[in-house]
Order: sequence, then C-alpha cells, then structure tokens
Amino acid sequence: MHYLNETHIFLFLAQVFVLLLLARGLGELFKKINQPALTAELLIGILLGPTILGRFFPTFREAFFPSGVVQQTMLETVAWLGVLFLLLTAGFEIDFSVAWRQRSKALIIAIADIIIPMIVAFLPCLLLPDHYLADPDRRIVFALFMATVMTISAMPVAARVLHDINLLKADIGFIIMSALAVNDIIGWVLFTIILGFFTQTAVQAGSILAVFMGTVGFAALALLIGPRISTRIIGFLQHRKLPEPGTSLTFACLLGLLFGAFTQKLGVHALFGFFIAGVVMGEAKNLSEQTRHIISEMVHAVFVPLFFVNIGLKIDFIESFDPLLILFMCLIGIAGRYAGARVGTVLSRIPRINRHLISIAHTPGGMMEVVVAVLALENGLITAPVFVAIVFSAVFSSVIMGPWMRFAMARRSAVRLMDFMSRDALVARLTAENRTEAIRELSSRVAAQAGVAGGQIADAVLAREAEFGTGLGHGVAIPHVCMDSVLNPVIAVGRSLQGLDWNAPDGQSVRRIFFFITPTGVNDVHIQFLAEVARVMKNGQNRKRFDEAAGDQELWEALKELFSMKSDAG
Repeated sequence: MHYLNETHIFLFLAQVFVLLLLARGLGELFKKINQPALTAELLIGILLGPTILGRFFPTFREAFFPSGVVQQTMLETVAWLGVLFLLLTAGFEIDFSVAWRQRSKALIIAIADIIIPMIVAFLPCLLLPDHYLADPDRRIVFALFMATVMTISAMPVAARVLHDINLLKADIGFIIMSALAVNDIIGWVLFTIILGFFTQTAVQAGSILAVFMGTVGFAALALLIGPRISTRIIGFLQHRKLPEPGTSLTFACLLGLLFGAFTQKLGVHALFGFFIAGVVMGEAKNLSEQTRHIISEMVHAVFVPLFFVNIGLKIDFIESFDPLLILFMCLIGIAGRYAGARVGTVLSRIPRINRHLISIAHTPGGMMEVVVAVLALENGLITAPVFVAIVFSAVFSSVIMGPWMRFAMARRSAVRLMDFMSRDALVARLTAENRTEAIRELSSRVAAQAGVAGGQIADAVLAREAEFGTGLGHGVAIPHVCMDSVLNPVIAVGRSLQGLDWNAPDGQSVRRIFFFITPTGVNDVHIQFLAEVARVMKNGQNRKRFDEAAGDQELWEALKELFSMKSDAG
C-alpha cells in the first residue's frame, strides 16, 4: 500500500512549478517567432526526461522525478486533466450547425480529407516490418489506426496561423474552420471506434457492432439535442445573473465529466465524451466569445502544457528515434492531408486561387495527433518508435504551416485598399447604437457604388455575421460579404464614438468598423482587403491615429496615411 505524505506533496509542487515555468516561458518565446507552443512544451519534457537529463544526469533526475508509484500518479493525473480539458476546449472551436449548413463545400472537403489520407496511409502502414508493430497479428487494426491518425488535422494550429496572417475572419477562414470542424468530428468517431475494437478482449462481430452503434448513436444524439439543452441552461443561468465566466466554466466541466464518464462506460475513451461536450457547449449561441476565450486561455495556460511536458518525461526519444520512420510518417501525413483537401476543394468548386491555401491549412497534425498517439501507446496499439515518429510528424507539420501559408500569400498580386475606398462611404460619427444598425447604416453608404439596394446588402451581411462573427478584437470589426449582383468591390469605414457590442473575443466594444462588399469570384481582392485591415489595425499607434481624427476629412487623411504603409504592424 502506498500512502501520500508531505514529501510527495512538496516534490509534486516543485515539479509543477519547474515544468510550468519552463514550458510556458519557452512557449511564449516560440510564439514570438510564430511557432506553436506545443513544440516548446514537448522540448522541455524531452530535456527533463530520460532523453537528456536521465541520460547525462540520472541521479539528479531520479531525485527530482522519482519512479515511485505515488509521485508518478500525481503528475500523471494532472497531465490527464490537461488533455481532457484540451479536448473540451477543442470542441468549443467547432460550430457544427454552421459547418453543416456549409455542407456543399465544407462537408465535401472534410470527407475528401478523411478518405484520401486513409487510402494514402493504409497500404504503406500495412507493409511496415514486424518490429515496428506492437502486435504483428493485429496488423490490419494497426494500419487502420495509422490511417485514421493521418486524417486528423490540427484545428487550433490552423486557427492560430489564419489569425496571424489575418485570414481567420475571411470567407476562406470560414470554409477552412468549417471543414476542419467536420473533419475533427468524423476523425474522432473513427479513432474511438478503432480503439474500442483493439481494447476488446475478444473481437467479435457483436462487440464491434455495439462499439460502432454506441459511438455513432451517442455523437448523433448529443449533437442533435445537446445544443438546445445547453443553450437553455446557459440562458437560465444568465437570467439568474450568476457570476461569469465561472458559472459557464463549471457547467462546461460538469458536462465534460458527464459525457466523459458515459463514453468511458460505453467502451470508448472518455476523451471522446469531453470533445463532444465541448462541441455541444460551442453550439450555445448565448455563450459569449469572451467567455469561451477565457475558459480556453485558462486550460492552455496551466493544464495543457503539463500534459505535453509529461510526454517527454516518460519516453526516451533518442532510443526510439528512427529517421526513416519519421520521414515516412511526415510524408504520408502531410501529403495525404494536402491531397485530400485539394481534391475536396476541386469537387466543391472552390475558386482556383484559394485551393492551395485551404489545402495547406489541412496539413498540420498538431496536438490532436499527439493526443491520439498517446492513447494508442498507452493501450499497446503502437510501439515507442512509431509514437516518436508520429510526434515528430505532428510537430514538423505544425511548424511548417505558418511559413508555407505566408509564402503562398506573398505570391498573390498586391491590392491597394485605398483604390476601392470612397470618401462618400466614410462615416466619422456613426449614429448606430448596435451592430445591426451600424451594418445597415454603412450598407446605405455603399449601395449606389455597389449597384445593389442597401437593404439587400445589409441582410446578406447580417446573415453572414450570424454564422461567423467578424469582431477581431482591439475594438475592430470587419463585416463583409461576397454577392453575385455586386458590380465592383466597395469599402466603407465607420467609427462609433461610444463603442458597439460585437461579441468580440476580447470583450472590447467595437469603435472601428471596416465594411467590405465584393463581387463573387474576386476572392483574391476580398482576402487581401481583410488581411490588410487586420495587419494595420493590430498596431496600437495606428488605432490611436484613427481615433484622434476629428472629422470626415481628417479621418480620410488618416486612412490614406495608414494604408500606404508597407511595414508589418506589430
């Protein structure tokens, strides 16, 4: 019997302090060079684990990370809390109802990005030598698992890169995130079913069917009725004026625990339950963007780093390092996901100029791929060398996505924002008191130039706004729409002195509104409008210059000055 004592508690606190300090510190440095924090967190674990510290300073490592059951269990428990809540917040990012309404494009891309990577990965993995397999007699299950791993894309990585290059709120960002949402749900359903098959003591047709029906049935039922129930509960709690975001966080945790316990009992992993709980919470329209952001920040600031650091503490990456296997995983992963998304963009008739960007956005495996690999390793589905290869593939694909996307954007022809802006479409003092009124006021300003009635423009913009909000943060919003009947691209600019509620992620009121309307088909112009506004308005001095303009003429001069700058805004 092992008992918890004061030494265990002291050492646990010291471990968490060191791991969190180093992981978060290095993670912030990596973010400054546009690299995912995941890379830094894994690196700290590798440095403090058996790979480096255990190899060169084994006595010290054993003293600080003893192999005792109690000490390991304490750190392992916190790490698993991290991954459970990571899946919960990953579900927050998914708006499945919106993605489903975009099924003519997003669903086609997602399905192609499931089927093609599986085809690309299945046969090569089936032919891997026996020494790479945990159980050569279950080669088909192993190949199915590997094929499924190669389908899972990293939505958080894609969202971060799209945000960094100022495309997250553009139509292309909307399509990418919608397709990734469907991809994540289908991918996790497939993985949990395969994991359920593997963990069955005796794989029989009845048990396979039970796992399949239970997983699909639970997911379908939760996604159909869960959002309505969660919306009503959150509405009730808000009506009672309970403190936020604490109340919503508690409800999200309770829902995750309930769904996690149910799926664990069902025979699939609790992680799937937490993921579906996150999707259900994310569907609640009365859960503000600020609350979602705060919950996500809390999880990623404390729990997630400890999970990924803990991976490096357990695995000797040098001993299990196989360069050929790592190259193999990188090739089939990146090539398969790119090819799948590319075929999907062709089938869904995405404009040719956007196909490359959308395909790149589907290539990273990221933290979701690592989480799946951890589950597989702990359940004996894969060996340590295969695990290490998957981790390296996930990290490499995440690291290259940002530079790859920036290179693709840099090859597009430059567009000057001021060429499409008119002084007549400039409103230095909006009279609107809310978002809807602001959109209608600006729509009336561009109607004549666009060749479309102001009411028709406003209705189209508001419909798009309801599906995918355009509040960027820092008091900036970019409502926009593409319309078949529009003659020419038009930009209107409005300024609200009192500020308007736009449900922005940072909770700030919106004072600076850039309103775009472009003809359907001029996707390059549309994307560059959005990217340029986001780039310029990220800079605090630029926002100050915008705000201090006294009237229409001064604001017009400020805009000409700001949007003639070519340097990157920080």
